[in-house]
Amino acid sequence: MDFNIIKNDPTDGHRGFGKGSLSLENVSPVFVDIEEGEAFVDIGAMHARSTVEKGIKFLPNKEEVKGGKPYWLVWVTIDRNEEGPYYYGVTACEMTVNREIRRGYKSLPEHVNRMDKSMKGHIIVDHMDEKSKKVLGEFLKNHDENIWRHSSEELKSSLA
Repeated sequence: MDFNIIKNDPTDGHRGFGKGSLSLENVSPVFVDIEEGEAFVDIGAMHARSTVEKGIKFLPNKEEVKGGKPYWLVWVTIDRNEEGPYYYGVTACEMTVNREIRRGYKSLPEHVNRMDKSMKGHIIVDHMDEKSKKVLGEFLKNHDENIWRHSSEELKSSLA
C-alpha cells in the first residue's frame, strides 16, 4: 500500500453538490512500531481493520492492557499548492496491542479527532517520543522527497 494522492475534485461540475463534505481520499494512516523503530502504511486503519488491529478487542482503559506493544497511528494528509503536493496535516494517536490476550488500548474519540485535525492541516506530534518522531520523519522523507521538500518548516522541525 502507498499513500493516497490527490484525485480530481469530486464536486467538479456539480454546482455545489457535495460542497462542505469531507473527503478521506487524501488521508493515509501510518503506523510507527515503537519497539521495532519502523513505519508503514496500512490503509485498513481507515476502518479499524489494519493488521495491527485485526482480532483485537480495544478497551478504553490503558491499565487493562499490561505488557502490550506500543504503536503510534499517525494520520497523514496530503494537499497540493502551486509548488505541488505536500504533507498538509500530520497527527499522532497512541495505541497499545497485546496479541497474547487479544486486547488493546486506544481512545476512539482521540483517533477520530486527530484524523479530523490532520484533514484541517494541523501538526500534532509533540507528544511522541523522539525516536518515533525521527522514524516518522525519515519515512515521510523517503516516501517522496518532493512532497517532503514542499512541506512546512513546522512539520520538518517537529520531526527533526
